[in-house]
Amino acid sequence: MKQLHIKIVAFLLLLQGTGCSSFLDRDIVTSLQEKDVLPSYTYARNRVTAVYSMLRAGFNEIDGAMIASAGDEAEHTLETSSIHRFHTGEWDAFSNPDNVWGNHYQAIRLANQYLATKDEIDLDYLKHNPAQQATYEAYLAELKRWENEVRFLRAYFHFELLKRYGGVPIVTKVYELGDDASGIKRNTFAEVVQFIVDECDAIAPDLPVITADADLGRATRGAALALKSRALLYAASDLYNNTSWAGGYAHPEYIAMPNGDRTARWQAAANAAKAVIDLAGANYALHNSYQTLFRTFNSSEIIFTRRQAANNTFEIANYPIGYDRGQSGTTPSANLVDMFEVKVNTTTTVPFDWNNPAHAANPYANRDPRLAFNVLTNNTSFKGRNVEIWTGGLDGKGRDQATRTGYYLRKYVDPNINLVNNTTSVHTWIFIRLGEIYLNYAEAINEADLGNTEIAKDYVDRIRQRPTVAMPALPTGLTQEQMREHIRQERQVELAFEGHRIWDVRRWMIATATLGTSLKGVDITRVGTDFTYTPVTVESRTFQPKMYFYPIPQQELQKLDGTPQNPLW
Repeated sequence: MKQLHIKIVAFLLLLQGTGCSSFLDRDIVTSLQEKDVLPSYTYARNRVTAVYSMLRAGFNEIDGAMIASAGDEAEHTLETSSIHRFHTGEWDAFSNPDNVWGNHYQAIRLANQYLATKDEIDLDYLKHNPAQQATYEAYLAELKRWENEVRFLRAYFHFELLKRYGGVPIVTKVYELGDDASGIKRNTFAEVVQFIVDECDAIAPDLPVITADADLGRATRGAALALKSRALLYAASDLYNNTSWAGGYAHPEYIAMPNGDRTARWQAAANAAKAVIDLAGANYALHNSYQTLFRTFNSSEIIFTRRQAANNTFEIANYPIGYDRGQSGTTPSANLVDMFEVKVNTTTTVPFDWNNPAHAANPYANRDPRLAFNVLTNNTSFKGRNVEIWTGGLDGKGRDQATRTGYYLRKYVDPNINLVNNTTSVHTWIFIRLGEIYLNYAEAINEADLGNTEIAKDYVDRIRQRPTVAMPALPTGLTQEQMREHIRQERQVELAFEGHRIWDVRRWMIATATLGTSLKGVDITRVGTDFTYTPVTVESRTFQPKMYFYPIPQQELQKLDGTPQNPLW
């Protein structure tokens, strides 16, 4: 009997429980052995579910904070949260608030365990029963699909490690206690990218284009192609093709692609994104309402997502402080808010500018509608009253744990929950959606096709002109550099709080100017019914070149005999 598998069985038994009373009334089996479990179709299904359960939704993921608070999008109100170490630079190989190494390799191990034993699942009891042939064929198809789903998840976790740590060990076999693991080494950055791309190419044809409602949230062909798109976009980006920042690091192969044709890399990324957009039968389309997209589970825009059980944890963490049980949580920064454009008319926009007297006097008038969908600004209606973010207001400075930035989070928040009565709702975390793929394509094609910005403009305009957004189209005749800046701004506002920003600014190599500068906010005063808004610095932040990559955890580095640490750590 293998003790490891018994622990997994116990975990899966918990996953399988269908109700508190029926589960508690059941005798708990403690004598199961590996040979008893592996042939079971039911346990196979639960083992796949166990791999999915390792996906980390972005709600309060780092010590109660969204990862947006690690970048220039937000400030986390609770000052004791470990997320603040990113701001001060007080993190290293021994203590990293976002150290996912163990979690993701545990997920990869679960995936490998399933793949190593998938052929032991026994369906003979159906195969040899003439009355069960339809069920037998359906189960066979499910087992094949599960195999490809698990391979997708394994590739996904490798990508999440890659963007944080650079080249990491590619693990495709199961290591048991006592096995010789001395041969495990870091793979190069390019090898990990190629592994992800190859896996996505191999499994995509055998994954369903669409799923039944009961299978929403499972990997599809579009999810595999989209992961390939994201991996190739990163591989073409500046950080992974430039090691000048790394101080003469002796192993550039762990942090960058080899010298090669950048245009070809951008074109490969563009082709991969276009394959998702053009996927026959997927019927992908932008969701009509930007605001409601983030509280739905079944949308033509969603490519890969995770639905959580009904709860109110996110609302408690992020409701403004003046609302019952609200704790302020992740509060948007002025760095982000100021990036939402001002609509002059139906065809023209201008950047928001505090030096413009009209903008400064009424800073939230005529702004890109996505501002109101992402951020609660002063004196806007929320849950039956206006939010009072001015000094002395119910939600403003002077209240313990009030926002320091002058803003509160709106995206993802369900305003219909009554925290006094402890009501709950289901929350959806979208890992990949069509809006991102449009922006991936626009960025890649703009970089690959010098002098032709119109294709990129078309896909950015599709996002800007979503019905509930209805922003004017970008100007015509933009240069490649101008289009690049528009695409970067569009990613910042369209994908706000979705976990992209801190990686985007790294791969663009602008992190020093974004993560290592002042976090901004506004002070708000009220005189009668009038408000005065004053831009302020909330705090100064630190970003050093070594922070382009996370350090490999020291305890893991010791296991990888001879593997070098990431540069400058």
